[in-house]
Amino acid sequence: MRSGAFITDGHWRKTLAAVRGLGRNGIPVTVGESTRLNASAFSRYCKRSLVYPSPFFRPHEFIDFIFRELTRNSYTMLLPMEDETLGLLSMHHEELSHMCYFPAVTHDKLLMAQRKDKVLQLAENLGIPIPKTWYVTDLSQLNQIAAALPYPVVIKPRTGAGAVGISYPETQEELKSRYILTHKRFPFPIIQERIPQQGEGYGASFLIDEGGRVKASFVHKRLREYPITGGASTLRESVRRVDIRDMSMTLLKALDWFGVAMVEFKVDPRDGIPKLMEINPRFWGSLALAIESGVNFPYLLYRMARGEDFKPVETYQIGMRCRWFLPGDMLHFIYNPDRRNLLPGFFNFLDPTTAHDIFSARDPMPVLGTILTPITFLYDRDMRFRLEKRSPFAIKKGRQEAVRE
Repeated sequence: MRSGAFITDGHWRKTLAAVRGLGRNGIPVTVGESTRLNASAFSRYCKRSLVYPSPFFRPHEFIDFIFRELTRNSYTMLLPMEDETLGLLSMHHEELSHMCYFPAVTHDKLLMAQRKDKVLQLAENLGIPIPKTWYVTDLSQLNQIAAALPYPVVIKPRTGAGAVGISYPETQEELKSRYILTHKRFPFPIIQERIPQQGEGYGASFLIDEGGRVKASFVHKRLREYPITGGASTLRESVRRVDIRDMSMTLLKALDWFGVAMVEFKVDPRDGIPKLMEINPRFWGSLALAIESGVNFPYLLYRMARGEDFKPVETYQIGMRCRWFLPGDMLHFIYNPDRRNLLPGFFNFLDPTTAHDIFSARDPMPVLGTILTPITFLYDRDMRFRLEKRSPFAIKKGRQEAVRE
């Protein structure tokens, strides 16, 4: 008889949230990662931890490892948590779906959702507001486009997550030089008008079954982030925004979505209209807030894996907050010049409506795992790659680069 869940990418906060969300409901959880030192492996709810080959540098060996593990152990569900692992495993969607419950779309649908340009064009056709966007298909267009842009603007890779590769040119000269530089790494990035920084950011999260029915939904508002110019949320709050929920649901249904996803919007303070930023076609960094507010996405997925039918979960505690304190909110405080006027206050540690991504009195050891993780950068090539390419503290050419929700 099948039982338990195998979850990849034990390093990430969202993975720890998923481990806790399943473990607190009595589900045995196995966690995989490319290094033994990862926060999720320290959780009391992690029954077993495994070290697998790097999905970045040894992708074929990683896939072989997953197939061997699923053959030797009868899991109910497989949850890939990051873009790289999800992308690799989605290429074997049919085979994996015969081995256990694999709640993910096919590889082609995943690639579509990861393309910012395609998603923006689809949204515009559906009547969903987006920032003004320019699509460069030939570098010879650059001079003409640069001369007509309403600066400041944003350069974004067509694929990718978070702030990786994003820059904010304020003049024609900056636009052309930064575009060429970005193009060398991310071919033909898009150019967008820059929504003013004071615009509120929202995320609408969903669980959709194989029949396209929404089985759970949740909306949160970003309160703080790092880098402070735009990055992963370090403090966020559960809210009710029916307009954002409905637009997000329309977009995911047009993509024929299955599984989980989070759609990001930012309210343009110039006209008060929420405008689409991107889709995260996987679990998101602020997953812990949804679980603490009453929408346990990983456990609901597990119930789907067991063939259970349940009423859609659409009500949850409003005003619940969740904080990524170590090191996210600490860095926000350090780099925010208006740190003394933060609302809510940085030193408000006793608020009963604020939970934490990592800290937990019921499950304290992941804090130690988080503190020990930097040791792996000394000897693990895979973890060094993450630090250089994906960490919110990575410094490239004198500027902060790379975060993800």
